Amino acid sequence: MSVEPRRARVHACAKLNLGLKVLGRRSDGFHELRTVFQTISLADTLEFEYAPSRGASVTLEAGMDVPAEENLVVRAARLVMEHAGIAGRLAVRLKKRIPMGGGLGGGSSDAAAVLLALPVLAGRRVPLDELLELAARLGSDVPFFLLGGTAAATGRGTELYPLPDPPPRRGVVVAPQVHVSTAEAYRALGRPLTSAVPSCIVNTFQASVWALSVGLPGGGASGPLENDFEAVIFGQYPQLKSIKRKLRSLGADPAMLTGSGAAVFGWFSEREDLKRALAAFPGQRVFAVASVSRRRFRRLWRRGLEPHLAAPSWPPQSRYTR
Repeated sequence: MSVEPRRARVHACAKLNLGLKVLGRRSDGFHELRTVFQTISLADTLEFEYAPSRGASVTLEAGMDVPAEENLVVRAARLVMEHAGIAGRLAVRLKKRIPMGGGLGGGSSDAAAVLLALPVLAGRRVPLDELLELAARLGSDVPFFLLGGTAAATGRGTELYPLPDPPPRRGVVVAPQVHVSTAEAYRALGRPLTSAVPSCIVNTFQASVWALSVGLPGGGASGPLENDFEAVIFGQYPQLKSIKRKLRSLGADPAMLTGSGAAVFGWFSEREDLKRALAAFPGQRVFAVASVSRRRFRRLWRRGLEPHLAAPSWPPQSRYTR
């Protein structure tokens, strides 16, 4: 007797780094970071179809220009299937909108979407701490996309602490056709081992985050939030520095590189300034975006998985769980 497949359509939000400090190299080879993540409205779409079966299989339909995301989506599905003992046929259709290689976390968000959705469709309960562990095995940005909203991150970016959602913001993301190697960007920073990093770097970050938490757009009197990668990336790709300068001249506060680039974003408080910014970069990929609060992030997930959900909880829980 055949079983009717369970289907869901969800949105995987992009992120911005509202400041990024690189403290130094850790003994495990990663770098010690301090950053603030923010989910935004720019999103990929994933359509899931799951049917129980004796074996486990994963298929993915995606454009030919997304090999990295394709690999990460399939890896995430296989990882959670193995962890939760899920047997079945999973088909995923991925519709990309988040530019690749821009520091916007598109591939990581797609992977996190699989970790959240598949247990619900398969009737398995995977606690948040276990999902976070699986996410960290897939990539440093993946755990954040299990949570959404605004969060401070430490360690290699996987240790997350919720921040109060700042007032809603609207802005522009400019994503030029530039590929920035994250590994080369870290090498160019030339950070020493973490034990040798001056405490002033941490103190500056703390002060800026406290200012951000009370709603000051650029970090406040203690100094704006900054992205350490700008010091090296702007030297290698002066067009990115020009984009930031132009966004600032149009009224953005702040304007900043996100991650190691190459996307640059700006928040705008005036609607007319935002409209001018959207028209100011002909020939470039330009996106109008809005911040996505933690409450809105979870509401989007509840909407996408609604037919399959039990009582409201986080992470989403399946009504098929026995």
